[in-house]
Parts: sequence; structure tokens; C-alpha cells
Amino acid sequence: MKKARKRGKWSSYCYLLPSLLIFGVFLFYPFFKTVYLSLYKTNKMGQAKIFVGLGNYKDLLQSASFRNSLKVTLIFVLIVVGGSMILGLVTAVLCNKAFPGIRFFSTAYALPMAIASSSAALIFEIMLHPAVGIVNKLLHLNVNWLNDPNTALICVAVLTAWLNSGINFLYFSAGLGNIDESIYERASVDGASGVQQFFRLTLPGLSPIMFYTLVVNIIQAFQSFGQIKILTEGGPSESTNVIVYSIYRDAFFNYRFGSAAAQSVILFLIIMLVTLVMFRIEKKGVKY
Repeated sequence: MKKARKRGKWSSYCYLLPSLLIFGVFLFYPFFKTVYLSLYKTNKMGQAKIFVGLGNYKDLLQSASFRNSLKVTLIFVLIVVGGSMILGLVTAVLCNKAFPGIRFFSTAYALPMAIASSSAALIFEIMLHPAVGIVNKLLHLNVNWLNDPNTALICVAVLTAWLNSGINFLYFSAGLGNIDESIYERASVDGASGVQQFFRLTLPGLSPIMFYTLVVNIIQAFQSFGQIKILTEGGPSESTNVIVYSIYRDAFFNYRFGSAAAQSVILFLIIMLVTLVMFRIEKKGVKY
């Protein structure tokens, strides 16, 4: 019996071995390699040459450019997460009731999740073109949206929020489908208005899915890259130089792989800290 149990135990680990190998090669090894490189000065081939310990981290914290990246990233994340969640929630509520053409609207609201960020960025760039863009034509303005430090970050954040709103629409639609319709009927009988029902019934009923969506959106916003690369390349005047693009620029333009690795570790720590705080708040029963 004991031998059979041991065989069963080891056979379970054998089933897990392929996935563990994949995780080890594509996740754990790159992570520990990044931490290792963050402690060194590297050559142009990315090979560790001079051990500097926490020197790369110290240089980053003293760098005005990196501090600006932190500030830009925070503003970008706030706009993207807030915009995408509000847009996803509003569209999900609008499509929660059956009406003629609901399939068309549901498909349209979920469409952003099927569009590549690079393709959307190219279309958005044409729309915001100062001479031929439809945005300036409709608003009767002459604004160079993507080359103005005051508007570039907002434009990129709005595009990213729209891209993320599609999956949020699906999340919130699924959450609304799990809310018992009878509670709305009882609330209507008691004289509750639509606004009261939304804030006192819909939002509390969506709180579990809202927490999950919030965490996922924060992580996605921190990792946004493609649209920034295509639209602004971190400019103008580093107004859209989020941490992810700063990592890319340091590694593949300046060949400072040690500094890029240190920024990657800092970004990982920020995302991990935010996620842990969110889970801690959720355990305390705070509703979103």
C-alpha cells in the first residue's frame, strides 16, 4: 500500500513536469536573469561585466528622467483604468436588457478586444493628424494632438482605455447576468428609481467581478507598450515615456541592459505591491 501511494504521488509530479519545464524556461529563468542583470553593468551584447550591486537602482532613483517616468506612468494608469472600467460598465448596463439590435451593439462594444493595439494606434494617428485628421475637422481646431506635451499622454491613454473596454464589457455583462432579476422587481415595487437601483443593487452585485476587473486592468495599463511606441515613442519631451517604454529605450537604444533590468524589477515590485494592497482591501470587505 505504501509503495502504491508513493508511486501515485510521484506520478502526479510527472504529470506536472511538462508545465513546470515551460514555466521554468519562459518565466522563472527570464525573471531571475533580469534580477541578476540589474546588479551589473553590461556590454552592448547584454552580458554582465561589472558588478555594481544596487548601483543601478540608486542611479535610477536619482534620475529625473526615471522619476518623470514614474509620474507619467501613474497618470497614464489612472486614466486608462478609470476610463476603461467606466466605459465597459456603461456599455454592459446598456446591453443588459433585450431590445432590437442588441447583438449588433454587443458586438460593437466587445470589438476593441479583437483589434491589435498596433492597428488601432495607426488608425488613431490618422484621426488625430493636425491637417487631415477627422478630430480637428469635427471640432474645428488646429491642434497637433500627439506632438503637444499637454495632450499626447491623454490621447494615448484614451486609446488604451478604449482598447481595454471590450474585455471589461464582457466581464461586466457576465456579472450582470448573475444578478437575480427579482431584486430589481421588488425595488421597483418599493418605488426605487433607476439611479437608486444602479448604486444600491447593481454595483454591490458586481463587486466581486469589479475587483477582478480592476486588478487585471491595472496590470494591463502598467504593461502598455505598442500604442506608445507607434504614436509618440515616449515623446514629446518624455510626456508619454512610461516605464515600459523607458525599459525598451534603455535596453535597445542605449544598450544599458543593467539599467533596463533594474527598471523591470522596480515595475514588477510596483505591480506586485498594488496587487497585494488590492487583495488586502478586498479581504476587508471594501466594495468597488
